[in-house]
Amino acid sequence: MRKFGARLLAAIVAGSLIVTPVMAAPSIDELKEDKAEKQSEVNSLQEELTQILSKINGLEEDLVKKGEEIIQATDDLAAAEVREREQYEAMKLRIKYMYEEGDTTALESLVTAENFSDLVNKAEYVQNVHDYDRDQLQEYVETKNEISELKATLEEDQKKLESLQVEYEDQKDVLNTTIEEKRAEVADLDGQIQAAVEAAAREAEERRRQEEEARQAAAAANNNNSGNRNNGNNSNNSNNSQATGGSGNQSSNNSGSSGNSSSSSSSNSGYTGSGNASVGMTIVGAARSQIGVPYVWGGTKPGSGLDCSGLTQYAHRAAGISIGRTSGEQGGGGVPVSSPMPGDIVCYSGHVGIYTGGGMMVHAPQPGQNVKEVAVYGSPWYRRYW
Repeated sequence: MRKFGARLLAAIVAGSLIVTPVMAAPSIDELKEDKAEKQSEVNSLQEELTQILSKINGLEEDLVKKGEEIIQATDDLAAAEVREREQYEAMKLRIKYMYEEGDTTALESLVTAENFSDLVNKAEYVQNVHDYDRDQLQEYVETKNEISELKATLEEDQKKLESLQVEYEDQKDVLNTTIEEKRAEVADLDGQIQAAVEAAAREAEERRRQEEEARQAAAAANNNNSGNRNNGNNSNNSNNSQATGGSGNQSSNNSGSSGNSSSSSSSNSGYTGSGNASVGMTIVGAARSQIGVPYVWGGTKPGSGLDCSGLTQYAHRAAGISIGRTSGEQGGGGVPVSSPMPGDIVCYSGHVGIYTGGGMMVHAPQPGQNVKEVAVYGSPWYRRYW
């Protein structure tokens, strides 16, 4: 009867294992498929963002060149306007000589000619002066038209480039937002996958525990049945031996479990740089010296006009360091740093500034504004050239 009862107990325990539902594996597979799809979307968006950033960098180079052309054209226009004023003053002076000879008019000069030869000479002089003034007047008109057309062309080109820049920046912002959303979805799926894996591990551990209980119950039943067939002393010795063996196994299992629980950890920290702080502060001082200077596309003249990369290039040049001309070149060079120091370059796509410490930077914001010191915004990266 005892043998039947032990077998019945073992059968019940084993049966409970058979009906235990196992849902973890399919759930993990589905989550992994969802994650793969989201990650594929992120990769595709990242490629599109890379193309947009490449366009922004190329557009910046075009704007810098156009700005340099405008700076040169502005100088040329100033010279043309000086020439215009000189032409106007000269024409007025000639008109005065032509029509005002003391109290005598040009007509009177012709009428009072002493002879025909004198008349011809005076008439020819008047005609020559008239033709010359007419030519000068025509040149004056052409100069004015040239100035007007050049200004209009340059301003229109600049507006188109700036409009295109705004369009690319908007596309970049939309892509960045979408990528962050997709990455959040991927991270959420990672969490779900981790939770599912842990749940599956718990279920597996529970199955192993139940199997071990069933095995031990069956072993105990067999031992009891064997003891009933032998004398009491042999049964007690056998049971004591079995118990001792079980204790040894248990001790061994505990020792193994303890060994598995040990672990080691390591951490990686971003490069913080080993730059000379005095060099960094020289860069900061040069950048701050330009606060209030107007933003000028293509500007590289301190105290006169600077664009964002022109400012950072000047600040480094003041410390004896040569760096690239555009923000794309500057943001891709130097040494990347995770903990910025004063003098490092604050990098965005299409924009740069000089980090001054305490979460602040000096930068040339955009056309219509001046160089200023502001709080670092957004999610920049940092580069060091010193």
